[in-house]
Amino acid sequence: MSEQNTFYITTPIYYVNDVPHIGHAYTTIAADVLARYWRLRGRDVFFLTGLDEHGQKVQQAAAKAGIDPQAHCDKLAPQFQDLWKRLNISNNAFIRTTDVQHKSIVQQYLQELFDKQLIYKADYTGWYCTFDERFWTEKDVVDGLCPDCKRPVEQLSEHNYFFKMGQYQERLIDHIKQHPQFIRPDSRRNEVLGFLTTQKLSDLSISRPKSRLSWGIELPFDKNYVTYVWFDALVNYVSALKYLPQEAPAGNRFWPANVHLVGKDILTTHAVYWSTMLMALNLPLPETIFAHGWWTVDGEKMSKSRGNVVDPNKMIDEYGADAFRYFLLREVPFGQDGDFSKVAMDASINSDLANGIGNLLSRTLTMIERFAGGKIPTEGLPALPELESKIAQAATQLPSVIERGFTALTFRENLQAIWELIGLCDEYIDKSAPWKLAKNPDNAPQLRTVLNYSARALRLLAASLYPFMPQASKQLAQQLGLSLDLTKPVSRETYDWDSPVAEAIVKKGPGLFPRVLQPTTSETHVRGDAPKLLVTEGAKTVSDTPATPQPVPAAVPTPQAAASATPGTPAPAAPPQITIDEFMKIQLKTAKVISAERVPKSEKLLKLQVSLGNEQRQIVAGIGKKYEPEALVGKTIVIVANLKPAKLMGIESQGMVLAAGDSEVRGLATILEEVDPGTKVK
Repeated sequence: MSEQNTFYITTPIYYVNDVPHIGHAYTTIAADVLARYWRLRGRDVFFLTGLDEHGQKVQQAAAKAGIDPQAHCDKLAPQFQDLWKRLNISNNAFIRTTDVQHKSIVQQYLQELFDKQLIYKADYTGWYCTFDERFWTEKDVVDGLCPDCKRPVEQLSEHNYFFKMGQYQERLIDHIKQHPQFIRPDSRRNEVLGFLTTQKLSDLSISRPKSRLSWGIELPFDKNYVTYVWFDALVNYVSALKYLPQEAPAGNRFWPANVHLVGKDILTTHAVYWSTMLMALNLPLPETIFAHGWWTVDGEKMSKSRGNVVDPNKMIDEYGADAFRYFLLREVPFGQDGDFSKVAMDASINSDLANGIGNLLSRTLTMIERFAGGKIPTEGLPALPELESKIAQAATQLPSVIERGFTALTFRENLQAIWELIGLCDEYIDKSAPWKLAKNPDNAPQLRTVLNYSARALRLLAASLYPFMPQASKQLAQQLGLSLDLTKPVSRETYDWDSPVAEAIVKKGPGLFPRVLQPTTSETHVRGDAPKLLVTEGAKTVSDTPATPQPVPAAVPTPQAAASATPGTPAPAAPPQITIDEFMKIQLKTAKVISAERVPKSEKLLKLQVSLGNEQRQIVAGIGKKYEPEALVGKTIVIVANLKPAKLMGIESQGMVLAAGDSEVRGLATILEEVDPGTKVK
């Protein structure tokens, strides 16, 4: 049995002929997240991935290319190895089934089973699918097509060697029933049990004649045959431990595997074929085989013919590795099917990453620089005891919540718990308003507490997010001025809410996650040739260059107001009236402020990033004398949404904020109730 403090995690070995896609990335990222977490917690982790390089498709592809099968594999292998580097995959080893040591161990196990009379030779006739390299029975085949890939099958009759898999049926059923964690999630466990309890388990064909397939591992007891690809491939989980660890051999230390991660399409192969092979070899079964779901793209199955296969390399180029890793594990519960869309990914990056953890770090560091000289202060007096208590409670519980989540492989739930803490911190900053506390020296103790709490929460978030987003977490810790090496086990104090962070000198750097510019419905925005835009400053407007006034809502004085004017003073001229048709040209919408910052060299101008639900806008507004940028984040405001974009002090603005006041801004037009961004105002 594996030692208690070890953790052995595997992915399937991917077929070398495949082009790496979202499915490969999904499994490997999930395995990497588990490996990184348990390393942080001090466990001795071995993380294995690799390639399956034998079989008929490889032989045919090599022949078509006019090269040796090994040269064909050597040419294709780097496409996976390079992708794992780009995705920051921290695998300890990369196995290739063409490794000499692996082939020797496979032959050793085959000979052992043959000597035990658990392998025998027999005639076999069946329907063969070349693509899947698999025989099917008469009842499986419909209209001459493979039930799996829907390609034509051919009938073959030949001598082959068989493994006596059927004799382990009852033993396997008992094992599954006695070990609820063996096959997960529960729906997959029930699926396998249903299969095993309703039909007789047949023996498994484990060979192919060399006359039909020569590219494989030769049977040690019959030189005219090679072993069937599954017997070759599955043994990798054990063979790798015998020669790939730097401290060889490691088999006794790591086996049985803690988790085999697989896609649901190869669950039977692992839960039945592999399990019975291990029973025959008198080796313990893995603790858990976890079968996750498939990804569709915009509601459709991925396929080359549809041209909708998601290329992980392109996702990294466009969004960065951490954002892609985050989205895959946040979008759907692990184990269920998921649907990939760029619209959903854009929204997730903007709302959760750029405006979530990224904005929390940015505003915290800005306030520490502005109000504490760039050094994290010690805790002072309570500022908002109720919220501070909530933050402390959530932060104290988070490490235990995350540990339970990683044990259960509930990645999405872990991320939700982390983002609950981020939300509490945002609410805390909004309500405590450090920029207001800083105006009164008497509030200095409360200000110190707000800055200290925010920094402590970020320290915990750096460690908690590291398994999911290693690069961003490293940058977060560095900008906080903390010397955390998250590639090695960290002390328990790293997760302890009461661990001090005071006196660390912050080093604000680039934003963790750039916002994704989502397409708008404005043609002029796409062209970028619009004139200068007027921006509200109370009831008057300002611009960096003269511009044609745009129609704006105007209040008409009531008779009572006109009558109250000072006697003898000419009444001010009433604003020109407009028709309802003119007013209807103005498109007012609600917008949620997701970030705000000052425009350099301007006292009045603030640059806002606002969400209108299905798009994000940048608006420059002359409200900087009235509002600190941090106070606006999270507010739902009203904007004129159909003004042509223009530039103010060189910054493009894509709308106009409504505010009240005369010569000075006295207040923003905001919405009290919870209203979705982008709702029309009328």
